[in-house]
Amino acid sequence: MTTTQADLATAIGSVTLPNPVMTASGTAGHGAELAGYVDLGRLGAVVVKSLAAYPWAGNPPPRIAPIESGMINSVGLAGPGVEAWLDEELPELLATGARVVVSIWGRTVEDYRRAAELLADAPSGVIAVEVNVSCPNVEDRHAMFAHSPEATAAVIEATEACDRPRWAKLSPNVSNLVEIAGAAHEAGAEAVTLVNTLMGLALDPETGRALLGNGGGGVSGAGLRPIAVRAVYECRERYPDLPIIGVGGITKGADAVEFLLAGAQGIQVGTATFANPRAVAMVLDELTQWCEQHRTTTAWLIGRAHR
Repeated sequence: MTTTQADLATAIGSVTLPNPVMTASGTAGHGAELAGYVDLGRLGAVVVKSLAAYPWAGNPPPRIAPIESGMINSVGLAGPGVEAWLDEELPELLATGARVVVSIWGRTVEDYRRAAELLADAPSGVIAVEVNVSCPNVEDRHAMFAHSPEATAAVIEATEACDRPRWAKLSPNVSNLVEIAGAAHEAGAEAVTLVNTLMGLALDPETGRALLGNGGGGVSGAGLRPIAVRAVYECRERYPDLPIIGVGGITKGADAVEFLLAGAQGIQVGTATFANPRAVAMVLDELTQWCEQHRTTTAWLIGRAHR
């Protein structure tokens, strides 16, 4: 490569971003909470905490506990609902210059449909909808939607009314993730986000009780990164043209490079933000420096491990 100035631009399907670095849903709030620490307009996009079509209180506390490799959480997707978010949170977030990706969730296919319909008239600054299918499906004995190709496809098909590109956020707690990614794409997802948290349980050695109020929770942080990188790599290998967003344990620029090499067009920084609210900006700075030092671009890096 001969370039000396880093070109970080990337395309995730029909969505073009100035760089691949985004926040991860559930780690940066519903609005402009990080604006005091990060220039949100600099980021590729801000992915907000998942919203349902209705307000949801979430799980009982404690909701978050640190573990050696990161943290375990059981927040329970607490949120104000799509309508309240559109009125109360989104305007301030858009005022920062951020490109916004809204994450939605539900307990039934109809829940997802309604959330998508409520987003149909959202401002143009909402550039995509990330459909979080890693949620309990009450119509199927609380099995996760993301654990079934058929259930995942049904949700993606039901969310077409949002009238925006959809990204399916998938769970690593399966043996057929590649198949599920393909089903999501075939059903209408323009991209897949890989991966959500791993299911886990942390106990207090003194009491024998769960550290979280709801029992088990989702494990995230550095320990998740090799699992997420493998998921990205295997999906890129099977579906060379499927846009992928990689997420899981990214704390520095070199981690972002690893995901790009595996085949991701975009990356999201999540758990690191709890320890350092400037983490996502630091990853962007380090990725920029890495590309400048190596005289390369993100476009050249994407999928390089497969060539």
